[in-house]
Amino acid sequence: MSGPRIVAMGGGGFSDGGGGLDAYVLSLAGAERPRVCFVPTAGGDAESYIERFDAAYSGRAETSVLRLFAREIDDLRGHLLSQHVIYVGGGNTANMLAVWRLHGVDEILSDAWDAGVILCGLSAGANCWFEACSTDSFGTVLAPLDDGLGLLPGSFCPHFDSEPQRRPSYRAAVAEGALRAGFAADDGVGLLFERRELAEVVSERPGARGYRVEPGLETALEARLLDV
Repeated sequence: MSGPRIVAMGGGGFSDGGGGLDAYVLSLAGAERPRVCFVPTAGGDAESYIERFDAAYSGRAETSVLRLFAREIDDLRGHLLSQHVIYVGGGNTANMLAVWRLHGVDEILSDAWDAGVILCGLSAGANCWFEACSTDSFGTVLAPLDDGLGLLPGSFCPHFDSEPQRRPSYRAAVAEGALRAGFAADDGVGLLFERRELAEVVSERPGARGYRVEPGLETALEARLLDV
């Protein structure tokens, strides 16, 4: 396996009828039929979400699902470290992190990252890799959450173009020091980090971008358009 890599997505992929980001993640694995484990904790292990994942991935990967609300896997470490890709779904970021810590998944994911397993996810599944994020975990108003896994420095904000509160609230939080400078992504955009450095920005939607957000400054990051 290659060194530590994370793909943080603003939204899109199989969750929203896309396909380019899913193909991109599979291409990074470098295996004909990669092992991909879906972690739907943030969505409460909803069966409808798992079914969408299976429909998108089961024909081109060896898939598994890590359920923590009705846990079926005893050896979490062995299972997760044997994957090519660990894909974390969207939902409630704060609840997901709390459940992970109860089961020790937070430490296992850090070890998997060190071992070269590709970590990826969208929305909550992107927020979690950073030190902090902008989240709706606590209600309808977006708020800073300084409780991430910290594999990537700074903060993150998903859905930058599709939810009206996202851009102004994230920019304000960074400007006021409630969140450290970080990255944001439109729906359909993936940010590839190699170790802790941004290596590439890709998009399955024309015109969608990533962003670097610092106090008083937002810099658009042009994205390479993927074949869909």
